[in-house]
Amino acid sequence: MSKRIVIALGGNALGNTPYEQLALVTETAKPIVDLIEQGNEVVIAHGNGPQVGMINLGMGTAAEAKAIKSDMPFPECGAMSQGYIGYHLQNAIGNELAARGMNKDVATVVTQVLVDENDPAFKNPTKPIGSFYDKETAERIAAEKGYTMVEDAGRGYRQVVPSPKPIDVIEKNTVNALINSGCVVITVGGGGIPVVRKDGKLYGTPAVIDKDFASAKLAELVKADALVILTAVDRVCINWGKPNQESLAEMTVADAEKYCEEGHFAPGSMLPKVKAAISFALSGGQAIIASLENAGAAVKGESGTIVHL
Repeated sequence: MSKRIVIALGGNALGNTPYEQLALVTETAKPIVDLIEQGNEVVIAHGNGPQVGMINLGMGTAAEAKAIKSDMPFPECGAMSQGYIGYHLQNAIGNELAARGMNKDVATVVTQVLVDENDPAFKNPTKPIGSFYDKETAERIAAEKGYTMVEDAGRGYRQVVPSPKPIDVIEKNTVNALINSGCVVITVGGGGIPVVRKDGKLYGTPAVIDKDFASAKLAELVKADALVILTAVDRVCINWGKPNQESLAEMTVADAEKYCEEGHFAPGSMLPKVKAAISFALSGGQAIIASLENAGAAVKGESGTIVHL
């Protein structure tokens, strides 16, 4: 039986340069097209943490060097990342579909996602973006640019920006129309461009919405049967790295909430994925956390961690 599936790809899995990314998404496309070939409706969301940070830093550096007239506002940096990552994905998926003789359109929708201007996240930046730095370099960048830099999961220091929760996807009707027409849609890239509503108008705001939360909201709005959050491991584990480490084939929402409270999941990696899975499961859908290689098996219940009521 075919399903409507929202797949959330991590930005860190897409490479460190456009050239590396284009090569990587060629392989990423294969398990995604496997799901499409099985008759499923597939919608793809993706992260942009490394990419949007590099765009922002690059534009800022170019402005300081007087190569361009001004730096680029953060919402526009997010839009740029949606465009080029979306292009790479639709190119790779389109080529893979064509190689299998499947006549199907692939489209990227530059997507705005509504947030609350009073979200407490704006007073507490937590979302890591951009490259990793050693402590000395991070302190210099913080002093020069006023960025907030924090240590990220033992891998170095990164800039952090506000990460408000998504309320709505502005282009949801367009996305639904494209899905219903048989198109493979790439949307809410990087969590979507954060916008606030004032006086009946939408305004971009400097932040990065977590792509897993945006994917969960999108999956809810398009009435997806499943949300598949892809990560580097086959299954969610508790007691990670300890002698009593345990991988989980499934979690109830109550179990998942308990494990979150007990601190089993790192804030910069697995925690937002589990919380997003909880959010979608509470809306009545089935959330799955799995590796890209096992996405197809995960949809069949043969791999990954299923989160359910």
